[in-house]
Amino acid sequence: MTARDDIAAGPDGGRASRLALIAVGVLALSLAGLAVWLFALGGMARVSVWAASGQREVQNAMAGSLRALKGGQPGAMMGLMGLCFAYGFFHAAGPGHGKLLIGGYGLARGGTALRLAGIALLASLGQALSAVLLVRAGIALLDWSRERLTSAAETLFAPLSWAAVGLIGLWLVLRATRRLWRDARRSGHDQDHHHHDHAHDHDAHCGHRHGPTTDEVARLTGLRDAVVLIGAIAIRPCTGALFLLIITWRMGIPWQGVAGTFAMAAGTASVTVAVALAAVVLRRGAFDRLSHAMPGDRSLLRAGALVEATAGLLIAITAATLLMRAI
Repeated sequence: MTARDDIAAGPDGGRASRLALIAVGVLALSLAGLAVWLFALGGMARVSVWAASGQREVQNAMAGSLRALKGGQPGAMMGLMGLCFAYGFFHAAGPGHGKLLIGGYGLARGGTALRLAGIALLASLGQALSAVLLVRAGIALLDWSRERLTSAAETLFAPLSWAAVGLIGLWLVLRATRRLWRDARRSGHDQDHHHHDHAHDHDAHCGHRHGPTTDEVARLTGLRDAVVLIGAIAIRPCTGALFLLIITWRMGIPWQGVAGTFAMAAGTASVTVAVALAAVVLRRGAFDRLSHAMPGDRSLLRAGALVEATAGLLIAITAATLLMRAI
């Protein structure tokens, strides 16, 4: 057993382990409480009503702004950009897959605040790009009507997006379960191994580590994870962006519509980036800092896996609920 293992096994290490488990338990209970409020106590319905009301008010104001822009009134373009930003904010504030996935993934897997915020921003911009491409292809190439374009967004792309989000949630649950299973096997192996009289450093002579550090477990696994997250969010274009693009196309000011669509994406990103930062802060406040004092401690690894499984399950349940509504 190493000196570090002796420290971790001592009174201070045991106290830190208990604190880590308590903190993560509180986080897991908070996630469960959020799920109860959303689904059992009508929280999702109340948030939906508030966000939809805000979107309607902004849409009404946008109609007047577009007429002013078409008429060449000074300041009309800046007014439209501000309204589009506000629409994107209300769109993201309501129940949606962007903040659900970004927040849940941040709690489950951690990572740096900058990286997760960057993924949130790119996902919002990806939604804007998918709206632009859909409208351009639908109108210019296929001569689709506005009804057909919006129907495609709601009946095809929305269910695909929710299905992708749900699969990511299940993937997080599976990954956490596999990590717990591997840790249980490793614990059994180490118990058998420590029946021998070791007076030397186990890690240096046995050719393996007890497991990855918490930082290694929490870190985003790279480009693959980022692409999956961005793709699952961006595949569904915002309906408001579709309306704006179609109207400005018909009015003969298409590029103003494109600019407004990306302003909507910025408004959406203002919410999803905030959720990403909050998720990172909550996770680190729960137990990540303890990992520096207890590197490789199994109680932290198990706690991290439990949080990942809880967050993944919440993502999967929410996605399944909204998928059923979409179809």
